[in-house]
Amino acid sequence: MLDIQKKLKKLPDAPGVYLFYNSKKELIYVGKATSLRSRVRSYFRGARSSRPIEQMMHEVVDIKVEVTDSVLEAIILEGKYIKEKQPKYNVDWRDDKSWNYLVVTKDKFPKVLVVRQHELDGDSSSARASLGMTKNGARSHLTLALPSGRGRKNVFGPYPGLNTAATLKILRSLFLYSTCSPGQTRPCFYRQIGLCLGVCDGGITPAEYRQKVINPLKLFLSGQKKSLLRSLNTKMVQASRVENFEEAGRLRNQIKALNRIQDIALLNKSFTIDPSGQSGEMRIEGYDISNLGATGKVGSMVVFKGGVPSKTDYRKFNIKTVVGQSDVDCLKEVLSRRLKHSEWPMPAVFLIDGGVPQVNAVKSVLNNLKIDIPVVGIAKGAKRKRNDLVVVGTNAKIQDMPVPKWAQKNLEVLIKVRDEAHRFAIKFQREKRKIKDNK
Repeated sequence: MLDIQKKLKKLPDAPGVYLFYNSKKELIYVGKATSLRSRVRSYFRGARSSRPIEQMMHEVVDIKVEVTDSVLEAIILEGKYIKEKQPKYNVDWRDDKSWNYLVVTKDKFPKVLVVRQHELDGDSSSARASLGMTKNGARSHLTLALPSGRGRKNVFGPYPGLNTAATLKILRSLFLYSTCSPGQTRPCFYRQIGLCLGVCDGGITPAEYRQKVINPLKLFLSGQKKSLLRSLNTKMVQASRVENFEEAGRLRNQIKALNRIQDIALLNKSFTIDPSGQSGEMRIEGYDISNLGATGKVGSMVVFKGGVPSKTDYRKFNIKTVVGQSDVDCLKEVLSRRLKHSEWPMPAVFLIDGGVPQVNAVKSVLNNLKIDIPVVGIAKGAKRKRNDLVVVGTNAKIQDMPVPKWAQKNLEVLIKVRDEAHRFAIKFQREKRKIKDNK
């Protein structure tokens, strides 16, 4: 256990996978994380979130981690370990309904689909798989031929709790795979915005499509990003030499995108409070105060789940106890009233529109109630042209807390929460003013 404690102190604040081993040196569990430091340490804090986790931790005698460049790559690496090693507790805890696979079909122009475990285990060589949401909100399905047999090379995963919509969106932006039908008279919507290479209107042949899209995608899903980057770089140089500058530019952009994968939307599946992954999508609560002079003060609470607004969970607060225009005191009141609602789920993060004073105010309320949840403040910087992050995790003072990488990496989604809290507060303020003016 002493060796584990030493390893815990050296864990990186970076995305990746963590591996737990028993006394027989068997891999018994593998998990993914946005911050390996936060996630792995959460298992060793004494209080267990469930009996199965407590049972597993009694067996753990060694831990290892592998750092990845992004959450998406951590998800892929986790799936590779589960498939190859079948860790005891991953298998015991699995829910077949939540174990998804990515499948590349056998079509002339292969499709990329999300397929559930039971569909792969069936005898049929075809499956009804989801293609995602259509523009009118309906879910689109296709029944397509899937690779069959135990040695399937075009099936990737499993990916426990995969955020399918976000993952497919990211993969599409990286590899431009097609969801359209060939032989159309007009280019599809994605062709027009540069996310389709021309399957729809004959702009690319099946052989070219496999070479430019499918083969690189399969290499990436196999966890061979470095090999893929070397291959793409070689092809880019070759294209430049023969003055095919359009193709060289496409490859250059793809290399840049692979090196800077924006996987903000995957935050909810990779940074959860319950290490078993049973807590569902990550909940972020955002707060803001709006006032018109010393009267008419209101507070807003917005909720994001999985990176998207959950508007049924939004709440409005009329400030009742604060005299004057102190945003800090207003925040204290709003948070104190919110925390009296034990029926509302607790968030993974409290997001505040404000800087050090506001974050300190919220943290003081949490500390008084012995609630240990990270607080993030986003304040406008000089001339309101940049966003300054203020983060405090545990009971440490703010000046002792460097901004964690997960917060820096996911600044965009945090800003979205902040902006939505601001919008909702102003809307509530205007509604109150309108009612008052009409009296």
